[in-house]
Amino acid sequence: MAGITIYEFDALTACPPSAPNASGLRAVPKPVFDWLEAQALAGGTAWLRLMQKGGRRAVQALGGYAGVIRAPGGYQIEVLPKIGRATSGDQADARTRQLFIRMLCCLARFRHIQTESACLKAARMPLLEVFIGEFLRAAECVVKRGLRGDYVARRGNVFALRGKLQMAAHLRRNLCQRDRFFCEFDEFSSDRPENRLLHSALRRTLSWTAWPAHQQLARELCFVFAQIPQSAQPAQDFRRTRLDRSMAHYTSALAWARLILQNESPLTGAGGHDAPSLLFPMAEIFEACVARHLKRQLAPPFTLRVQAGSHSLVRHREQGWFRLKPDLLIQQSGENRLVLDTKWKLLDNARGNSEDKYGLSQADFYQLHAYGQTYLKGQGDMALIYPKTDAFRQALPVFEFQPPGLRLWVLPFCLEHQQLILPDCGSLDCFWSRSAPFQFSPKPAPAL
Repeated sequence: MAGITIYEFDALTACPPSAPNASGLRAVPKPVFDWLEAQALAGGTAWLRLMQKGGRRAVQALGGYAGVIRAPGGYQIEVLPKIGRATSGDQADARTRQLFIRMLCCLARFRHIQTESACLKAARMPLLEVFIGEFLRAAECVVKRGLRGDYVARRGNVFALRGKLQMAAHLRRNLCQRDRFFCEFDEFSSDRPENRLLHSALRRTLSWTAWPAHQQLARELCFVFAQIPQSAQPAQDFRRTRLDRSMAHYTSALAWARLILQNESPLTGAGGHDAPSLLFPMAEIFEACVARHLKRQLAPPFTLRVQAGSHSLVRHREQGWFRLKPDLLIQQSGENRLVLDTKWKLLDNARGNSEDKYGLSQADFYQLHAYGQTYLKGQGDMALIYPKTDAFRQALPVFEFQPPGLRLWVLPFCLEHQQLILPDCGSLDCFWSRSAPFQFSPKPAPAL
């Protein structure tokens, strides 16, 4: 299946297949570009915008989202996290794809992904095929452990007496048919909402996948579900699902089925074409990844709260307005000790001047200053956490707010090794366990 791999903020234009990429534009077939342009013009798509670059019309994949855009005709646009562009070395796409899979596992609704097998697949196949492979693996597990059935209430004119005879209806219908009985009975059947949803999801993935092994496995699983009808109303069937103890092995497969059938991702392609877009918010994924790993590495006296919202910026008429919610808050015995906020942005240690300011945002500093005044009462340490890249490999020197009292650290988080890189001065060492695999920023070489 044809497709292209791009990074966040890359621009696409319509070019002949043999034309070279000009002015940093990536070429896609004209029908695909026309569809993307129509999506951007229709509005309501936060992942695309129209632009002009190098004298050509183009559409730009906006940052903050990564995943797969599936255009009409099956053309796939794979959007990888922007850190891949800032990472050197061979096979950057494969490494970035594997890193994205590991990060995605930190989201609560995707923790059922088998990380190692998915990362191995991501090294040699597109993201959509990786997602399809994970769903097929989960559905195969359901089949191996047995499809669950349930008793379903039936009413019908049958040849043998079953259940409860409906006398009034029986007399109306069978006055001249003495070999029939109009009964109401319970029948044990595999036709239940969970199985109908899995069957529908299998049929849809069979139409999506181009990987021969996935096609074969999807056909085999569809044969198992052949006697079960597909779901006519998936939204209602999802509300009817019951995952009790005997249905625990359905959890993973139904989570993928929800993603496939309801396009349950932040963004979905609009229009009359069957062109779902599985795009995921990188800021949310990065925050979940940092929170998951830092929580395991805290020293025993400290606890980590996620999205704490106990303070407001102002009070008006005895009510708190403009809730302040830092991404992460470290506490000790209920007392706030360290405020942390994650940012899915790229910094550069080499741009440490008054004009570029490493690529930092003034708005982020205002935000952290408000957190420090409310959560730390104007005294203490705070930290901004950014993804580590080849250009941002060590913690920045401390930033001190005026009047003195609040200090802000800017720290890189290594996604490959799931560890925070701390400043070498040791100011933040007390919060972390000695057994945690933290790195420290190298000291600058002395001037000659």
